[in-house]
Amino acid sequence: MQDWGQGPSPDDLEKKVIEITDQIKKKFNPQRGFLPVVIIIFLLVIGGYSSFYEVDTEETGVVLRFGEFAGFSDPGLHFKLPFGIEQVYLVQTGRVLKEEFGYRTVTPGVRSSFSKRGLEEESLTLTGDLNVSDVEWIVQFQISDPFKYIFKIQDPVGTIRDICEAMVRKAIGNANVTQVLTTERAALAGEIEVDLQNTLNQYDIGVRIVTVKFQDVTPPDPVKDAFNEVNEAEQQKESLIFQAREQFNREVPRARGEAKRALQEAEGYAVERINKAQGETNRFIALLTEYKKAPEVTRRRIHLETMEEILPRLEETYIMDDKNGGLLPLLPLRKAMEGGVK
Repeated sequence: MQDWGQGPSPDDLEKKVIEITDQIKKKFNPQRGFLPVVIIIFLLVIGGYSSFYEVDTEETGVVLRFGEFAGFSDPGLHFKLPFGIEQVYLVQTGRVLKEEFGYRTVTPGVRSSFSKRGLEEESLTLTGDLNVSDVEWIVQFQISDPFKYIFKIQDPVGTIRDICEAMVRKAIGNANVTQVLTTERAALAGEIEVDLQNTLNQYDIGVRIVTVKFQDVTPPDPVKDAFNEVNEAEQQKESLIFQAREQFNREVPRARGEAKRALQEAEGYAVERINKAQGETNRFIALLTEYKKAPEVTRRRIHLETMEEILPRLEETYIMDDKNGGLLPLLPLRKAMEGGVK
C-alpha cells in the first residue's frame, strides 16, 4: 500500500525526468517527420484563426471568393474559407458619413472648435454678380451599395468631394451675392443636393446623399464690416415692415368694424323712421276716413283724447267760464291725491 503522506525521493525524480526526456527525443526525431507535423499544426492554427470574422452593427461585409463577388454578410460572427480563398471587406453602411468644406472640425462634436487655416481656396467662391463669398458647407452621405463603393471607383470620398465642390461653385456662380448670403441659401442647398445625387448616380458608386447644408456663408474679411452694416439695415427694415403690418392688421379691422357698426345703426335708424312715418301716415288716413264719416263726433273724440294726454302733464289747471267771465272753482284733487299717496 502506497504512503500518500511522503513524496518520492530525489533519485526517483531524477530518473523520471531522464525517462521523459528520452521519450520526447524519440517521439520528435526529425527522421520520423517532426517538421511536417509542426507545419500542419501551424497551418491548422492559422486557418482556424482566419476562418472567423465579425461584422459590427453599423457595418456590412463584402465577401469575395477567389477575387469574385460572393455576397454580403450581416452584422454578427461569420465563417469564411481560410488562406485567402475568401476575403471580407467591412464597409460602414449604417453610419452617416460627413465631409467638411471650407473648414475642418478639430474636436469632434464641438462646432466652435474648428480651423480654417489653409482652406481659403476651398471656401472662397465667386457669385454670379462677380462678388466673392466665404462659404462653409457639409455633405452627409450614406453608403447604399458597399460593393460598388469599394470596387467601382478608386477614391470614392475624393470623387464625392470634387463633384460636390463643382456643384456648389456652379450653383453659387448662377446666383447673386444677396441670395447667397441671405435669402436663397436653403434653396441653393436643395438644388446642389439634387444635382450631386444625379451625378453620383451616373458614376454608379453606391452612395446616397443625405443632405447638403451651408454651415456659414459670410463675405471676405476685408468687406465683412460693411456687409454687416448693410445686413443690420436690412434687418431693421424688415423689423419696421413687420411692425407696420402688425399695426395695419390691428387698426384696419377695428376701423372696418366701427364703420360696419355705424352703417348698421344708420340702417336701423332709417328703418325706424320709415316705419314710424308709415305708422303716422296710416293713423292719419284712418282718422281722416272716420272724420269724413262723422266730422263732429270725430273732432270731439280727437279733442278729448288730446286733452286726456296733455292734462296729466300739467301741475295746475285753470278752467275759464265764458258766461261768468271768471275762473271756476277747482278742487286740488290731484295734489290731495298725491299727498295722500305720499
